[in-house]
Amino acid sequence: MTRKPLILRNPSILIVLAVLAGFTLTVTLLSQAYGSGVIPTSMIKVLGKTLCLALAAVAMDLVWGYLGILSLGQMAFFALGGYMIGQWLMYARTEAIVAASMAQNPIPPTPAELQTGVANQIFGVVGSSDLPLVWSFAHSLPIQLALVVLVPGVLALVFGWLAFRSRVNGVYLSILTQAMTLALALWLFQNDSGFRGNNGLSGLQNIPGLEGVGQARLSVWFLWASALALGLAYLLAAWVISGKFGSVVRAIRDDETRVRFLGYPVEGFKLAVFTLAAMMTAIAGALYYPQAGIINPAELAPIASIYLAVWVAIGGRGRLYGAIIGAVVVSLLSSWFTGGRAPAIELPFYSVNWVDWWQVLLGVAFVLVTLFAPRGIAGIVDWLGGVMPPRRHGRDLGPDQGALQEQEAKA
Repeated sequence: MTRKPLILRNPSILIVLAVLAGFTLTVTLLSQAYGSGVIPTSMIKVLGKTLCLALAAVAMDLVWGYLGILSLGQMAFFALGGYMIGQWLMYARTEAIVAASMAQNPIPPTPAELQTGVANQIFGVVGSSDLPLVWSFAHSLPIQLALVVLVPGVLALVFGWLAFRSRVNGVYLSILTQAMTLALALWLFQNDSGFRGNNGLSGLQNIPGLEGVGQARLSVWFLWASALALGLAYLLAAWVISGKFGSVVRAIRDDETRVRFLGYPVEGFKLAVFTLAAMMTAIAGALYYPQAGIINPAELAPIASIYLAVWVAIGGRGRLYGAIIGAVVVSLLSSWFTGGRAPAIELPFYSVNWVDWWQVLLGVAFVLVTLFAPRGIAGIVDWLGGVMPPRRHGRDLGPDQGALQEQEAKA
């Protein structure tokens, strides 16, 4: 019997891709660059960044919702992806400025003089005139694009190998991932880290070679790239959790000890998913920060990874489309509340300013979802679509009445 294609076995994939394509087309037609101009460029950038956050949420759901590891360090990979592409963006832009300035000299500058001028321009703010070793490949776009996935991937591989082989699980593993993020942030805050310390990398919205292209058009291009990356990542994640590999991953989440006794290399499965999720998150960061324009070590604050977990929980953990819904809804609401767009509520004894109360509202929403709606917003979508939750009581398997087999819900 021929097995059905993945999309036919999982109709949610086609629905998500169709909605994503329709959303991208609609925003493009309403943009200032290619349409009626109803949506301003600033909002286009917000929507593009939201799609990048949705991609990070899908990666988080792979690790937490399907593998069962509450990683509080995913935003470290997100920021590393941004730093890797930010190096090239800042170096290439500064090199063009320095080269134009030195071209007025009677004697053309040598490559060494040009590099020194670039180093002075970039690192003069931290009192240095030398190009750090970590910037050795900043001049090469292909190498920096490779480093976007290689650096976070290697970090996740090494960290995961050390943690998983030591059988660290549960809350202890979550604390370790958070400690890794905090250590990386503290190192980046130092001026001698090679990444300009607290100043971070700025001016990333100015794409080298595209100086003649306005921000209105660039914002739409990045929206397209973000939507394409999200669609491909969703397909990849859906493929990973399907078939035998996905069944083993979910089994590790539900009963790791039993899977280990059955002879499966648990550490290998966990390491593969953890590393893949880190690289997906890094790609999201590499697309996010050119739209944000700046990145600094504050982006690695542990609270950022906690926010990511909250988005996935509110959207619906263990549902890839739930992760997207949670990231999009909460991110846009956050922009609305913290951007001063939400009107303050004037009470006789107090004025509710949503800029100050948004985090409280988000925390309350997380608690309520955890207690009363563990399937999140995706549970409502499932109910409307007639998708029933898995029956967790199981069924008999063989003569041993204690051996049960659970029916897994579709991703």
